[in-house]
Amino acid sequence: MFRLNFKIALRNLWKNKGFTLINVGGLAIGMACCLMLLLYVNYEWSFDKQYKNADKVYFAALNLKFNGKLATTMAVPNKLAKAGVSELPGIKSAARISMNNGQKLYSHNRNNFKLIGFNVDPDFIKILEQKFIYGDPGTALSEPNNVLISESTAKKLFGDQNPIGQSIKYDNRVSLKVSAVIQDLPKNQSMQFDVLQPWAFFEQENPSEKENGWGSITCLTLFQLKDNASLDAINAALKHFIVNKEPDLKEMTYEPFLFPLSKFHLYDDFDNGKSVGGKIDQLRLFVFLAICVLFIACINYMNLSTAKSEKRAREVGVRKALGSTRNTIMGQFMVESMLLSFLAMLIAFTLLEVSLPYFNNLLDISIKINYNAYQFWGILLAMVLVTGLLAGSYPAFYLSSFIPVKVLKGFKGSTGSLSIRKTLVVVQFSLSICMIISAIVIYSQIQHLKNKPLGFDQTALAQIDLEGEWTKPQKLQTFKNELEREGATIATTEYASSFTDGGSITSDIQWPGKPKNDVSIINYRSTGFDFAKTTGVKILAGRDFDPKFSADTSTSLLLNQTAVKIMGLKNPVGTVIHWGDNPPLKVVGVVQDYSNESLASKIQPTVYYYNVKTSRVLLLKLNPKQSLSNSIEAIKSISQRLNPAYPVEVKLVSQGMAEKLRSERLLGVLSNIFGGFAIFISCLGLLGLALYTAEQRSKEISIRKVLGANLSDILVLLNKDFMKLVIISNVIAIPVAYILVAKWLEKYDYKITINPWPFLLALLTSVIIAILTVSLQTFKVAKANAVDALKYE
Repeated sequence: MFRLNFKIALRNLWKNKGFTLINVGGLAIGMACCLMLLLYVNYEWSFDKQYKNADKVYFAALNLKFNGKLATTMAVPNKLAKAGVSELPGIKSAARISMNNGQKLYSHNRNNFKLIGFNVDPDFIKILEQKFIYGDPGTALSEPNNVLISESTAKKLFGDQNPIGQSIKYDNRVSLKVSAVIQDLPKNQSMQFDVLQPWAFFEQENPSEKENGWGSITCLTLFQLKDNASLDAINAALKHFIVNKEPDLKEMTYEPFLFPLSKFHLYDDFDNGKSVGGKIDQLRLFVFLAICVLFIACINYMNLSTAKSEKRAREVGVRKALGSTRNTIMGQFMVESMLLSFLAMLIAFTLLEVSLPYFNNLLDISIKINYNAYQFWGILLAMVLVTGLLAGSYPAFYLSSFIPVKVLKGFKGSTGSLSIRKTLVVVQFSLSICMIISAIVIYSQIQHLKNKPLGFDQTALAQIDLEGEWTKPQKLQTFKNELEREGATIATTEYASSFTDGGSITSDIQWPGKPKNDVSIINYRSTGFDFAKTTGVKILAGRDFDPKFSADTSTSLLLNQTAVKIMGLKNPVGTVIHWGDNPPLKVVGVVQDYSNESLASKIQPTVYYYNVKTSRVLLLKLNPKQSLSNSIEAIKSISQRLNPAYPVEVKLVSQGMAEKLRSERLLGVLSNIFGGFAIFISCLGLLGLALYTAEQRSKEISIRKVLGANLSDILVLLNKDFMKLVIISNVIAIPVAYILVAKWLEKYDYKITINPWPFLLALLTSVIIAILTVSLQTFKVAKANAVDALKYE
């Protein structure tokens, strides 16, 4: 019986090529979109789960009191690792990871490269098992001057040679010995590095690190738990672990806890000390979008199949009259549905293979299909079966229900079936309208963040690393003078770190009138002279750091507006502030708040102090009278002449600011692409209903034409019913979309106000799409010869 049904299905699909093409095409697009989204979700979900003991590895996190709320940071005291292993029985091992290393120069012969390096404890490579190509994991980081490098780094520095035992120069100063080579890290690993060096080397380079107390939070720390360890018990023991070690911290909130490494990538958003989500929220949206697109494609199949009911009705009647049971006929239609689903999957898989490289390039990711994984083939098979059953169930039940006597006398459509089809179209368009509204709101929010005043002038603001000769004040001043003389820059200043990165925090600042129990966290940044002139930040009161005032290099501070507000200072300029063991500091100026670390979050209270020794970046205000490319070339040329050992990389601050919106742009791009496909498939569903209606009303239309109705009257007649469906879809979709976008916008401190325009635009778009889709079919019917439809009457 299956063989016979299969043969009939093939003949029927071949006979109706246009119908088959539209049906298979709609299903294929839906499946391809669903597969692509699921692959992306799986890629993001797989982050940091490739390690053998991933379920036992945790980051140490720290809750601090911050302006009345708990703020969470992954930075902890460097003493926590050793103390945790020795004092907490559930911890097997720990490893510290140095923070803010940035890119450093590593050289071999004439090969000079800026590479990302971490300083770690030796247990790091045991906790996160690395795949070694050369070297012994047990001794790779045993000596301070050992260095472990990745496979691609070895290729850069040594070509095809075996690098073990060879020498690398760090920062053009220190000779290191290559002790091991590991395979390149997968892209779905949160901590990306080119080089690993021992923590002992970090302490060798930064002697003050050994002297840091429990109040200094300077590093990341990984813990591996024992097999039978209780996470709740360890977190309970950790809660007061730091304040018990340091009596001076008892008045503060210093609460460490363990956070799973496997959740670090997706659950990195904390509110008041609790994880409240992060990128996982986007993934949930993408899973929902994948299901919606596939569901819309299935609805589309249902509508198109039942739209052909008149042509299949007599076939069903004849087969029933010849003795076929309803189950047999249902089986035939389900076989057709499964066959179409299988053909659609073949096309969808082809589309997936062709588009995957472009998708990877668009999102700068590396999704690969693992053909050896049974899960992948299982998902494909499941999708074929689910899609075939879901898409074919209603047509099978509906078409097999025809009564032979009625359909052989003359087919009359069922009002009930038509109402179901209308319901399906309403569901399709409701989902599509939600996607249109969401895409508009996401785009508006991105534009709002892009266009909001930053408080500084990012136009032609660039930065380079301070290294080599630039760590010597006289050489750096010569470099600055050369840049201005060549017309490449009009102002320069030192800065603590990359201008768009976060920096350091402290709670050890005292100001007049500060309550004893106030443990406010204040950000601090080092800078040089001409800070305001270089960045374009406005001085609201007082002045900038100036070489004319010798005190500026040691006892002067700048505050931002938020810091002034937190401190409650009415006349901040001249206020004396105490910071730790430093001599009293005087506020000489107040700078306007500016957004450089986050476009979406509130600006943090910040103090600025003059210290070029701790500054790691030189900010450059490029000359607006000279082309950007000429200025950058001049900077590189002068740097190469004065600091030849260090290849300079000029980074535009505007590019760093654009990167702040990467997550939102990703959401916007995927919403637009796959939402567009969903709308296209919905149009095919509307076309299916238009086909059905046109077939049902062909004689009515012909009679109206004979009685004198013109083309416009007929088009209005046929379109008005569909407009009712579109209006109903909008009535359902608009409140749902409002709730969704309002919930999404809650995470932004700076956000748009939801106004009626996205909803009105979605309404107008859906109406225009519906009119165009339906009119394409109804125009054809309205122009048809009336005699053809009436000649059998």
